[in-house]
Amino acid sequence: MASTEHFRQLSVQDLRGSAARRRKERTVGAIFLAGAAVSVVISVGIVAALIGEALNFALTVDVGQLVTDGWFPRRDMFDISTIVAGTLLVSVIGMVIAAPLGLGAAIYLAEYASPRVRKILKPILEILAGIPSVVLGFFALTFISPIVVDRVCPGSTPVFNMASAGIAVGILITPLVASIAEDAMHAVPNSLREASYGLGAKRQATSLRIVVPAAVSGIVAALIIGLSRAIGETMIVAIAAGAAGGSLFNLNPCQPGQVMTAAMTSLATGSDQVRGASLAFPSLFFVGLLLFFITLALNLISEGFVRRVRVSY
Repeated sequence: MASTEHFRQLSVQDLRGSAARRRKERTVGAIFLAGAAVSVVISVGIVAALIGEALNFALTVDVGQLVTDGWFPRRDMFDISTIVAGTLLVSVIGMVIAAPLGLGAAIYLAEYASPRVRKILKPILEILAGIPSVVLGFFALTFISPIVVDRVCPGSTPVFNMASAGIAVGILITPLVASIAEDAMHAVPNSLREASYGLGAKRQATSLRIVVPAAVSGIVAALIIGLSRAIGETMIVAIAAGAAGGSLFNLNPCQPGQVMTAAMTSLATGSDQVRGASLAFPSLFFVGLLLFFITLALNLISEGFVRRVRVSY
């Protein structure tokens, strides 16, 4: 039997590893910390810049100018309800398209597709998310509006309308919703599926009554992220919605309308024109800050819901 003298007692220093390894880990940790800190500083700087000009607008504008017949900033008409209503209308239309298509694609990829088919379709689905929004904007003008919307809406429909913009936005965010929801469903343990099949349930019942409820936190997060993406979309609504310089208050999706991002885009095209009206330029920052708070609220709601219903397996 070997003597215990041949074994050296390990110290805390030995367990910590080599000095070179510790230096490398500290360096990598510092790099990650710096990246996180820079992102926080940039976000705070953006918000600070928005708040300054937004307060300038809020303190200068007359309350009557915020409740007018429409959004015409170069005429000193800043009806916030016009662009907020248009934004919500386009976003709701987009979610009506994206929610069933995205969740249907996610259920198929997670529960019905074979591993080989999933490996082929999942990258294609994610590539579709990278289609430039300007392409979808022109697609809305050349196909969605004359072929789809004109046949649904009564009477003569303008080429530029909020319905075609909403449908194009829905097509844009469908891959995003599908990808995130599919990842959530794919993460559900197979033991739950096997238990359902063992009790005699079919694949449809297992998918809808077992997998979807188990992945509800990820599914809801996917829908809220898709809604945030729809609210923040710019080029599609700027091209297809139709209200370039301004718009009257309108809740008819078959007619042109104005949304928040498109209002900022059309107003900021040519800074000399923006400077032409006393409050037009500060209104850009006010709308941007309002848009920031809307997306922040959606993200907080999503995070709170996910934390409340998340189940660890």
